Amino acid sequence: MMKAIRVTDGQLSWEDCEAQSELPADHVEIEVVWTAINRADLMQRAGLYPPPPGASDILGLEVSGRIAAVGDSVSEFAVGDEVCALLTGGGYATRVVVPAVQVLPVPKGYTLRQAAAIPEVFATAWLNLYMEAGLKPGERVLLHAAASGLGTAVIQLATAFGNPVFATAGGSEKLEVCKQLGASGLWNRNEGSFVDAVKAWGGGVDMVLDPVGGKYIAEDQKVLNVDGRIVLIGLMGGRMAEVDLGLMLVKRHQLIGSTLRSRTVEDKGRVMQELHKRVWPLLSAGQIEPVIDCDWPITEAEQAMAYVTENRNTGKVLLKVSD
Repeated sequence: MMKAIRVTDGQLSWEDCEAQSELPADHVEIEVVWTAINRADLMQRAGLYPPPPGASDILGLEVSGRIAAVGDSVSEFAVGDEVCALLTGGGYATRVVVPAVQVLPVPKGYTLRQAAAIPEVFATAWLNLYMEAGLKPGERVLLHAAASGLGTAVIQLATAFGNPVFATAGGSEKLEVCKQLGASGLWNRNEGSFVDAVKAWGGGVDMVLDPVGGKYIAEDQKVLNVDGRIVLIGLMGGRMAEVDLGLMLVKRHQLIGSTLRSRTVEDKGRVMQELHKRVWPLLSAGQIEPVIDCDWPITEAEQAMAYVTENRNTGKVLLKVSD
């Protein structure tokens, strides 16, 4: 048995539930110490984002903790190792079973609390900036919802790899954090369209990372350079959009839909190995770091999720599961 957050008719409860009985040969079991809230958790709770077939229906897409058991074919981890992991689900629990390729050692010098804020946002950032959009040094990025956990990771990664960032967010305090993290262009979304400000900043951008969708897509196109890419990763502004196909054709624009959760284990493993090779050294050296807004006990997940729903956080909101 283990304990986990269960969702019944949209309500959360911390209760006993059955643990996975068998450990596949290429998986590890993690004793969870910390997990984190992601927008996908809010959507799943609302019934708008069901887990992929075969995935746990327990919320939670990332954890940190200690290896409790290893499968027969796993050689890179041992019981007791401190790790963090990218999940397809199951993080709001005392135990989770995950493919070993989705697990990485905690970066040197990091606590388990800090490590819990890394997997989902840095994997999503790397996937979309450098694998989907194929950013080259010097290319410019427009980033919406820039003060989110993901946004704060994107700003740091892009800046570290030579890609200037224009950040939009909903408030001066959030924008100040974006500036401190490296964003060289800023716009308060409450002041209307970002188009003129982006054009004045750099004339245009080569990539837009857009978790909003809706009417933002048409605005994104107006600032996108020739061969520019819009990577759509969320629908906070709605699922219907107007696209200027003539502009897309003439300027060779690309509109790319991207999710991480539904990708194969092999795909996720490739992303995690890229992180280990390219991003872990920057984390260990203190050149970049996950931005943590606050943390709550797992038993107060209801309050923590309300806090994120109200867009009060700058950076990640964590849940403590155990000591």
